[in-house]
Amino acid sequence: MAGLAPDPSLTVSQWADRHRVLSSRAASEAGPYRTARTPYMKAVMDALSPRHPAQRVVFMKAAQVGATEAGNNWIGFCMHRAPGPFLAVQPTVDLAKRLSQQRIDPLIEESPDLRALVLPSRSRDAGNTILGKRFPGGQLILTGANSAVGLRSMPARWVFLDEVDAYPGDVDGEGDPIALAEARTISFGHRSKVFLASTPTLRGLSRIEREWELSDQQRYHVPCPHCGGLQWLQFERLRWEQGKAETVQYLCEHCDAPIAERHKTWMMAEENGAGWQATAAPEVQAAAKAAGVVGYHISGLYSPLGWLSWEEIARGWESALGNDAALKTLKNTILGESWQERGEAPDWQRLYERRADWQLGMAPDGVLLLTAGADVQRDRIEVDVWGWGRNLRSWLVDHVVLEGDTARPEVWAQLSEFLGQTWEHVSGCRIALARMAIDSGDGVTTDAVYSWVRAAGRGQVIAIKGVAGFDRTTPVDGPTYVEVTEAGRKLRRGVQLWKVAGAVFKSETYRFLRLVAPTDEELAEGGEWPHGFVHIPKGTTAEWMKQLTAEQLMTIKTRQGFQRLEWQQTRERNEALDCRVYARAAAWLMGIDRWDNLRWEQLEAQMTTGTGEALPAGQPNRQPPATQAKRPTPWMGPRKKWF
Repeated sequence: MAGLAPDPSLTVSQWADRHRVLSSRAASEAGPYRTARTPYMKAVMDALSPRHPAQRVVFMKAAQVGATEAGNNWIGFCMHRAPGPFLAVQPTVDLAKRLSQQRIDPLIEESPDLRALVLPSRSRDAGNTILGKRFPGGQLILTGANSAVGLRSMPARWVFLDEVDAYPGDVDGEGDPIALAEARTISFGHRSKVFLASTPTLRGLSRIEREWELSDQQRYHVPCPHCGGLQWLQFERLRWEQGKAETVQYLCEHCDAPIAERHKTWMMAEENGAGWQATAAPEVQAAAKAAGVVGYHISGLYSPLGWLSWEEIARGWESALGNDAALKTLKNTILGESWQERGEAPDWQRLYERRADWQLGMAPDGVLLLTAGADVQRDRIEVDVWGWGRNLRSWLVDHVVLEGDTARPEVWAQLSEFLGQTWEHVSGCRIALARMAIDSGDGVTTDAVYSWVRAAGRGQVIAIKGVAGFDRTTPVDGPTYVEVTEAGRKLRRGVQLWKVAGAVFKSETYRFLRLVAPTDEELAEGGEWPHGFVHIPKGTTAEWMKQLTAEQLMTIKTRQGFQRLEWQQTRERNEALDCRVYARAAAWLMGIDRWDNLRWEQLEAQMTTGTGEALPAGQPNRQPPATQAKRPTPWMGPRKKWF
C-alpha cells in the first residue's frame, strides 16, 4: 500500500528546511539548511519536486551559488519521500567518488531520517558503497560521464547531471553522455525528471548554454530599494572608481540610483517582490512549456552576503583586464556566462605594414630564449624560429625551408645540422635553440619523424601531435611513448610524444596579433609593449603573413544538430601558423608562462655579460662543463661480487 501511495505534496525546498543538516565536512556554514540564505534556489528546487510539471530543469549558473547542494537536497528528498532509481552523473568517476564521500555520506549521516533508511557501509549486505546507496524503494547510483558502463547501468526515474560542460563529447565511442543518461528514463515516461546544472564554458560549445536557450530562460528579478522597480542584476551596471574596488555600487536601471551591497539580502527576499521571470521570446516559451523544460540563470552578483562580494568581483575584473584567460574564467565562474572565442583572423596586410626594422636571422633586444616549430611536408620541412621574452612577447627570428623528399635521409641530415646553428643577438652574443617541437607528420612521414627525434635525443627535440580541444589549463599533455620502426624492424627504445591543443595557441596567437603597438612617444615616456605582443621583421614575405592568418574559428553543426567550434583553413597553406603553434608549445613546456622575475633577470644578466660565444641550449653564455680526465678502470676499487 505504501508503494501505491501518491507522491507527497511536500516540495524539495520544504523538505530541505525540515530535514537537511549541513555538515562541517562539506559546507562553509554548517547547521540546518535554510533556503532563505539562497532564496533564488527555492524555485529551482521546487521545480525538481514530483508534483511540478517540468520534466527537464536546466540551471546555468556561476560557481559556488548552491546548485550542487540543491541537487543533494533533491537526492535526500527522493530517498525519503519519493523513492525510486536515481542516477547522479559527475564529469568523471573520480569526481563521483569525491562527491559521494564529501557530500552524499554527510547528507545521510547528518539526517536522522536518511540514516534510518540507508544502512552503514560497514553492515553486511548493506548495499552502501562509494558509488551505490540502496534505500527502501530505490537505489542511488553515482557515476562519471567518462564511463559508458556506468551510464547504461540501470533504468532511472531521477537523473542529476552536474557540470555538464565538463563532460566528454563522446564516451567510449557510444555517443553523447547526456543522451546516454537520459535514455535511462524512457521507461518512466512523464514521471521522470532530469536536472542539468553547470557553469558555462565556450559559446558554441557550451552544453548548458544550448540547453538554457531552449528553455523559457528565467532570470531572478529583484526590486530596487529606492524606486521598487524590478530588474535582474547585470555586471555592466556595477560602478566603481578605477583602482578603488571598495567604492563599488549597483546602478538601478529604472532610476539610476546607486544601490549598496548591504541591500542585497532585502532585495532577494521573495516577500519583497523578488522572483523568477521568463525572458525568452514568446514562441520559445511556448515550445519549452510544451516540452516540459524550465531554465534558470544566476550570476555571482546574487551571492549572499558573506560569500562572494561585489568588491571582490570588481577587484577580479580589474586584475583580469588584458588577460583573456583570466577574463574567460571570470565570465564563466563569476558571471555564469559563456566566453566568446575571438577566432577571426587578423588582417594580414595591416600586420605586413607594421613590420619592425630588423632582418631575419637576428635576435633583437628583448629576446632571451629561442624555440622552433618544424612542420613536415612530403617534399620539404619548414622551420620557424621564435624568440621569447618577458610578458610572453615574441619575435620571429628566422624562417627556413629545407627542400627535399622527407622519405630520404638527406633532408633530415640538413635538419640535424640546423639544430646546431646559433643566431646573433643584438648584444653581441650568439644564442642556440633551447628546444624544437616537430609535428609527427601526416601518417606517411610519421616513422621518419620518430626516427629522427629518437636519434636527436630528448633534450632539445620533442615530437608533438595536434589534438582538438580548448583546454587552457593543459594545452600540452603527455608524454606518451610510441614505438619506432626503422627498415621494418622495431627499435628498442620508443619516442616520447606530446599532444598539443592547437586551438588554444591559435586563439592566443590571433589575440596577440590584434594588439596595438605603442607609439614612439609613448615608449619614450616610459610606456610598455602590451603583454604578448608579436614582433615581425622586415624580411618577412606577404606569403608568410597570409599563412600566419590562414585559419578561422567557425561554428559548425554536427550531424546530430549540435553546434561546435572548429578551426578551418581559409587558404591552402598554413605552415607559418602551425610552426608558431609548435614553437609556442615548446616554450610552454619549458615553463616560460610560470617563470618569475628572478628567472628573467638571470637571463638578462647573462645577455649583458656576453662573451660572444655560442650559447648552448638557449641559455645565454653558459660556460660548457670542464672536460674531466678519464678515471682509471679500478678507480672504485675491487668490484668482485660487489652486488
